[in-house]
Amino acid sequence: MAFSATTFSLLLLILDLSSYSYSHPFTFTSQDYCNALEKSILFFEGQRSGKLPSDQHLTWRGNSGLSDGSAYHVDLVGGYYDAGDNVKFGLPMAFTTTLLAWGVIEFGISMQNQIENVTTAIRWSTDYLLKAATATPDTLYVQVGDPNLDHRCWERPEDMDTPRNVYKVSAQNPGSDVAAETAAALAASSLVFKYSDPTYSSKLLQTAIQVFNFADRYRGSYSDSLSSVVCPFYCSYSGYHDELLWGASWIYRASGIDSFMSYIQSNGHILGADDDDYSFSWDNKRAGTKVLLSKEFLDKKNS
Repeated sequence: MAFSATTFSLLLLILDLSSYSYSHPFTFTSQDYCNALEKSILFFEGQRSGKLPSDQHLTWRGNSGLSDGSAYHVDLVGGYYDAGDNVKFGLPMAFTTTLLAWGVIEFGISMQNQIENVTTAIRWSTDYLLKAATATPDTLYVQVGDPNLDHRCWERPEDMDTPRNVYKVSAQNPGSDVAAETAAALAASSLVFKYSDPTYSSKLLQTAIQVFNFADRYRGSYSDSLSSVVCPFYCSYSGYHDELLWGASWIYRASGIDSFMSYIQSNGHILGADDDDYSFSWDNKRAGTKVLLSKEFLDKKNS
C-alpha cells in the first residue's frame, strides 16, 4: 500500500505548502518544502516499469518489464510497480494517478519548478492505463504479475524471473471498482493536459467515458472475479459503488456533461452517497467524492 500512501502524503504536502505563507510554528523554509516536494515526486521515478527515458533522474534504475503482455498479444509495457513489489496493480495505480492529477488541478500553481516532473509522472501512468483500457473491446487489463509468487522472492525488477501473468476484467468477469477508478484517473488527468496537450486530453476523457460505461454496464467487484490474485493485496473491501460515484463525478468535472450529474443524482442513494465515511483511500472513495462535488457546487455558486 506504500504506493498509494505516498501519493496521499504528497497531496497533503502540497496542501501544507500552499498554506505555508499564512503561518507556521516551525522553522521550515519554503526551500525545505520545495525539496520535500521534489523528493516525493522523485519517488515515482523509482517505481517506473518499462523502457526508461534518457532524462531519468534515478540512473540506478534500468529498463524492465519490456515484454509485459506479449504472451497475451497485448502491449502492457510501462506503468508503475507497487511499493517494493514487481507487480503492477491496476486499482492502486489508477487511484494514485487520480490523486496526482487532483493535486495538480488544485495546487499546481504552488508546485513551481516541479510542475513538469509531476505531469510527467501522471503521463507515465496514463499512457499505460490507455493501453490497458483500449487493447481489447469490453475488457480492461488490471494487473501484470502474480503477487503470490512475487512476494516469495526479493529481486530488482531489472532481474526478475517471476511469471508476468496478465489479469483482466470483462463483461463475463466484471470489475466495476477498478474500471471506474481507471475512468476517474483518465478524466482527472484530462484536466491536467487540457491546455498543454489538448489532443491527448481529449483522448483521455473519451477513454474515461468508455471505461466508465463499461464499469456501469457490467457491474461487479473485481475481487469476486479475480479472487486470490488481488485479495488480500488490494481487495475491494468497500465494494464498487463508491468508485461508480467517484468516476462519474470526475467525468462530470472534466466534461461538464449533464448526464453524468444526472447519473449521480439518480443513483446516489442506491450507491451509498448518504453513507458516513471517516477515511479516504485507494479502497473507499466516498469522502473524496463528497469533497469533489461540494467544491464543484461552491465554485459554480460563487462564479
